[in-house]
Amino acid sequence: METAQRFLIPLQIFRDFVSFLNQLKEQASALQSVQVVDDALVAANAAQTEAACKTVWLYLKELADQLNVINPAGPTFSLDGKTPWPPMKLTGFRVDARKKMLRNLEVFNYLAMAWNIAPMQALAPGAALGGSVTVNFPPDLERVQKRLAQGNVKHDRHEQRHPEKNTLQAYRFEYTVESRGSITVTPDHDEAMLAFRISNASGFELIKTQRVAGSIQTTLLDELAKLVVAQPSRFVAA
Repeated sequence: METAQRFLIPLQIFRDFVSFLNQLKEQASALQSVQVVDDALVAANAAQTEAACKTVWLYLKELADQLNVINPAGPTFSLDGKTPWPPMKLTGFRVDARKKMLRNLEVFNYLAMAWNIAPMQALAPGAALGGSVTVNFPPDLERVQKRLAQGNVKHDRHEQRHPEKNTLQAYRFEYTVESRGSITVTPDHDEAMLAFRISNASGFELIKTQRVAGSIQTTLLDELAKLVVAQPSRFVAA
């Protein structure tokens, strides 16, 4: 009797251990199932994102070819919002893409299209059209400097001072009437999203927006093309 009782406690402990071990096995199995589902979702998102990137890439390449023939008119540009630039045209469209490694797969890192914004009037070879704008209030100064930087506009800044007191009265910016526009598309393969950064398509402004990879179709990219050539577009609101 004493011998039987001696084994009762260890046997109960063993039963409890086995029961707890089964609980751990069930928990581990559930986590493995979730991981399998997560891995499958990530793989599906990556595949959908790559398909969207290829659609964008092919569209931008074709768009650049056509626009280089058309040289469409550009939007209205002004550094200070008061002094308009002359009519501009869009030229020199080019596209580029870079790849990266993601989970042992080569995928798109980013895609881009860029173009030149030049005066529509004919100039002599090597000649450049100049302009100037004067600002004397901090908000105007900040706006002009921001647009000069965003547009990659070549310029010189000069101080205008009172002839007797030598106090600063205004800043005068002399610039070359040329700029650049661009579209950069950066994919997020895990989330199946594409981020669009559009610079100087509607004057001196920067547009940032995101699209679900599954929504990247020709109809949407047509709206992007309209935005580039300064036509009414629903791309931002789409």
